[in-house]
Amino acid sequence: MTAPAFLLFGANGDLAMRMLWPSLFRLFNDGSLPESMPVYGVSRSGSEQALHAQLRQVLAEEVPAQAPERLEQFLAKTGFITLDAGNGSDYAVLAQHLADAGQHVGLVYLSMPPDLFAPIVANLHAANLIAPDTRVILEKPIGKDLASSRAISDGVAAVLAEEQTYRIDHYLGKEAVQNLLALRFGNSIFEPLWNSHTIQSVQITIAESLGIGGRWGYYDNSGALRDMVQNHMLQLISLVAMEPPVNASSEAIRNEKIKVLQALRAVSVSDVGARVIFGQYAASEDGQMPGYNQESDALHPSQTETFVAIKAFVDNWRWKDVPFILKTGKRLAEKNTEVVIEFKPVPHPLFGEAEGRCANRLVIQMQPDEAITLDILNKTPDVHAFSLQPVSLNLEIHEAGNGKIRHIAYERLIRDAIKADRTLFVRRDELEQAWAWIDQIHAAWKSSGNAVLTYPAGSAGPSLP
Repeated sequence: MTAPAFLLFGANGDLAMRMLWPSLFRLFNDGSLPESMPVYGVSRSGSEQALHAQLRQVLAEEVPAQAPERLEQFLAKTGFITLDAGNGSDYAVLAQHLADAGQHVGLVYLSMPPDLFAPIVANLHAANLIAPDTRVILEKPIGKDLASSRAISDGVAAVLAEEQTYRIDHYLGKEAVQNLLALRFGNSIFEPLWNSHTIQSVQITIAESLGIGGRWGYYDNSGALRDMVQNHMLQLISLVAMEPPVNASSEAIRNEKIKVLQALRAVSVSDVGARVIFGQYAASEDGQMPGYNQESDALHPSQTETFVAIKAFVDNWRWKDVPFILKTGKRLAEKNTEVVIEFKPVPHPLFGEAEGRCANRLVIQMQPDEAITLDILNKTPDVHAFSLQPVSLNLEIHEAGNGKIRHIAYERLIRDAIKADRTLFVRRDELEQAWAWIDQIHAAWKSSGNAVLTYPAGSAGPSLP
């Protein structure tokens, strides 16, 4: 019986070095990476010696103080395979190498450009390296619109069953994101209030303080709508708004997520101005930060958006007319990712204006720290007057977990793929429904002739009307 091997395509890339190799090493340290599973870095150029030298540097901070030998043990099970992704004969060499070692392909991670996904899985199949239990993780983005996404998915589906295909969105691996499910469906105090009768608005924000950072060429062909809203933000809105699943299985949860995406209200040309803003960062007011078109690797003047705000609506009974405010952008005042559930104020303020002004809010923060906060009104300690003041009830997730919180979302997702748990991966119908909604927003915006607004780098960005 052969041992399953893990193949990491794009092993020398930035994502692999920053996130994937550290995640694999952490999984190895806690026993979640099977002892029998070797890990192979796969790339067009390089060597095992060069990979190990780089990993010693990259993983230095991950080495347990009490067990420094763990790094060498990890490297001992880590190999390197030189392979041109488009050269079929290279896959025959890979197949022979694995056969000689008594191994087969168990898990493949494609940290590669999406146009290579279909050719890679086709070449793996042609070399008899795809078995019924082989699982393949696809890194985003999967397409740039619905048509290109379908083309990629069709190419992959010619070889892989849907059950073998793991489309990754690393936001789903964040502890606070997973807590959305636990908060809603593990606590009786929230679910009765989770509807349009008591909730005034939902705000989902992914704000980044950095600019494009050397990715201008890629980003200019994408923009904030396709880069952030299509995947991360729509995954968040589906988790916030979904109905209770029939059970906790991956398919039951994903069945409810797709219903949210199907219920998203379309954005027409006539209402795009009231519901959508595109923005692009200009130079900061002090001149210290360049504008988007002044970045060092900018190729030409561009109107690509680096900021998007959308007023979305989920048209079903639970969420009738509740606005979901989606906001994401580069070069904003601070780095912050959060979901804010704002509840309606009390019908009649018994204790004065302060009560009427302050709505209860549930804040689920994912960056820079992972925490849950409930904003309430509390009586001020005062024997001479009865007045209220806002206070926050805080739950620091790392404290609640006794310091066990893991800060690399990819670690959880790779672990789940090893276990064949697809709950936190994106199903094809989810992906295509998300692209369909994004495409109609993009088309409505272009048809409207509205201008892309500029905002100073380091500011809060534009606001919806």
